[in-house]
Amino acid sequence: MDHSSQSSSESLEPLVSVTQHNIALLFSNYLVSQNIDSSVEVEDQKFVIFCQHGKYEIAREIFDDFIKNPHDEKYQQAAWSNSETANVVNFGPSFFSTFKQQFLAHAGLVTLSVFILCWLVYVGSILGWQRNIFNEIHFFTALTSAQFFDSPFRLLGPVFFHFSLLHIAFNTMWWWQLGGSIEKIMGKVELIQLFLLSAILSNVGQFLVSGPNFGGLSGVVYGVVGYVWWAGWLAPEKGLTLSKPIVGFLLFWLLLGFVDVLPVNMANTAHLLGLVSGCFLAWFRFANQAKRSSN
Repeated sequence: MDHSSQSSSESLEPLVSVTQHNIALLFSNYLVSQNIDSSVEVEDQKFVIFCQHGKYEIAREIFDDFIKNPHDEKYQQAAWSNSETANVVNFGPSFFSTFKQQFLAHAGLVTLSVFILCWLVYVGSILGWQRNIFNEIHFFTALTSAQFFDSPFRLLGPVFFHFSLLHIAFNTMWWWQLGGSIEKIMGKVELIQLFLLSAILSNVGQFLVSGPNFGGLSGVVYGVVGYVWWAGWLAPEKGLTLSKPIVGFLLFWLLLGFVDVLPVNMANTAHLLGLVSGCFLAWFRFANQAKRSSN
């Protein structure tokens, strides 16, 4: 059984079976978010979704809407917020095609462009061009107009360079998840503004503290974290939310970097300024709306 049942199996009844594991989990998570107990079981290489006894008709209506567009943002967000884990059963290429479809459905053009650029730079680095690439895109050695007009791309360049597989995997996973949600709900222009604000502010701040030898999307990641965190607080109707445990973990990770107990070098200033920039943009965008709704 994929879900840890919130009620005994006797209180659940079969609703529908599907051939794709991801779709079954996505819908089951959404039912749980609608206060309908649910689980998924494997039967004859199909995935049977069970729903709470007595709520079959409601669940069936929800499923009829769900199956028309299972990649709608509200279903993705419910699965993320519910934080369910499952043992994925792979029955062939359908799993990978479904994963690809969901991956692309969640991320818009801006999200995918940044994601791909980061990985292209990383692949080039591990193929032996790390030093050359870093020399081409690292931040300015001095904040002068001459350097800016000579190589303006260096203002953003460091965000695309990562030093390890764990570094880029962590950053691009969060960027895809949160940046994709922002782009889908708030639009491309909003995500571009957030990317530029958090990247520039975090890069400049980190340079002033430690010089030009830094890299990574972490400042931008903390920017999207701050934006989604405050958007969920100021404008929950937008559907941008982060659970309190996740926010707490990311803030605790930020604090650990500043107290210098981690075995890796952290661009702490970039993280902090990225977070502040994301919170600020969300406040700027939604604060007046929150005041009007409270009056």
